Amino acid sequence: MMEPTTSDQPPDSLDPSDAAELHDLLPFTIGDQTFAVFTDQIDATAEARPLARLPRAPAAVVGVVCVRGHMLTVLDVGAILKGSETQWTPILPFVLVLRGDEQLGLVAESCRDTITISAEDIEALNLVDYTDAPAALGTVTYGGERMIIIDAPQLFRHAVQRRERRRRRF
Repeated sequence: MMEPTTSDQPPDSLDPSDAAELHDLLPFTIGDQTFAVFTDQIDATAEARPLARLPRAPAAVVGVVCVRGHMLTVLDVGAILKGSETQWTPILPFVLVLRGDEQLGLVAESCRDTITISAEDIEALNLVDYTDAPAALGTVTYGGERMIIIDAPQLFRHAVQRRERRRRRF
């Protein structure tokens, strides 16, 4: 039987390279673009959800879906970051339910398995490529594929910016 070994060094004095900060990401696709969001910002994923469109909504707001008894406003990350509008079918392939009080979801054509990356793997964005880069944190290359990492807490603000919210007039 092996005796446990002890070290004279406290755990806080470990080599920083041994304790690299790791992040779990959930990759998803829209068209030929791959995006990823930190798994701690995702509450759930849902498949094949019927969509209710919202009249006069910004292009980035796809509509509303019901997931586990909650109505979610669903956003299109491609429209927010690249300004490219996707024509979604009345049944959305995937919805990523975001954590938080805003009751938001992200639409996706497909979802992939969770991946783990190191904080050092995240690269700064080339701001020329994106119309609204503050909604993205950076990019990461995993398995030879480049993914844009989404800043989920900033999405709704960027989706509806430059639009005045309607107010009731009595």
